[in-house]
Amino acid sequence: MPSLRSLVELVRAPAALSVPGDVVAGAAAGGVLGPRTAGLAAASVCLYWSGMAANDWADRELDAVERPERPIPSGRITPPQALGVAAGLTAAGVGLAALAGGRRALAVALPLAGAVWAYDLRAKHTAAGPAVMAACRGLDVLLGAARGRLARALPAALTVAAHTYTVTALSRREVSGADRALPAATLAGTAAVAFSAAVSRRAPGPAAGRTPRGVGTGARLASRVAAAVPGALAAWYAAGYGAAQVRAAADPSAARVRAAVGAGITGLPPLQGALAARAGAPATGVVVAAIAPLARRLARKVSAT
Repeated sequence: MPSLRSLVELVRAPAALSVPGDVVAGAAAGGVLGPRTAGLAAASVCLYWSGMAANDWADRELDAVERPERPIPSGRITPPQALGVAAGLTAAGVGLAALAGGRRALAVALPLAGAVWAYDLRAKHTAAGPAVMAACRGLDVLLGAARGRLARALPAALTVAAHTYTVTALSRREVSGADRALPAATLAGTAAVAFSAAVSRRAPGPAAGRTPRGVGTGARLASRVAAAVPGALAAWYAAGYGAAQVRAAADPSAARVRAAVGAGITGLPPLQGALAARAGAPATGVVVAAIAPLARRLARKVSAT
């Protein structure tokens, strides 16, 4: 049996901290943020981990040359074991989605699982790779909104998908390095994503920064603070991920590109938090964003890429 450490490396366990925020952002936008969201988040984590295991199984021959330290080429996990882990986690993810969200969640989880496997087995090394991975994360956001108003969650899903596209485009050069144009282009994309998260339309209710007449000073202050949260979290996201891309643009070596990819993965929670806050859940958004420092710390011990 493989060791726990080897399994943690296989599924990039700490990187899954970037996943629950997808579901939370979707649930907030769809108007269904509640107890069932936790179950859908657990399903999302299982599907993410399954994709990581399937990725290493599919890339086992390439990794033997480029990344011999990974669990499969190093002999710590056999290919059948990795495939079994991937299949088992996929089944668990789809099952949890059905339990937590019923048929509507299952209707999103099944194509999400299919997109994850399609990326790993077919699309990853093609020009369609970034778009397919972006679709995976967009569907992940919609999974959170499955029991509510899916249409209202589409802007959040597209924003997370756009971010994912930039990370995936960079990841294709994390072994060989890139030219300066690639991180410069993804940096521009990151700026657009941050702007979108900061100004996207809120859920119906009082206008941002306004409260009805007769409401006390404390309530007005709370309303103004809540209105400032999306912009602050979007700026946090842009600063963290953007700085790594600036360094990669100055020196597009494999190490710098790989660091930018890691920053894009572990720095996603502030973006998810901004989207949740903009949908009317500022406190939840702050909690989601607060995961980012922990994700970065754990990524120093187990690579997120």
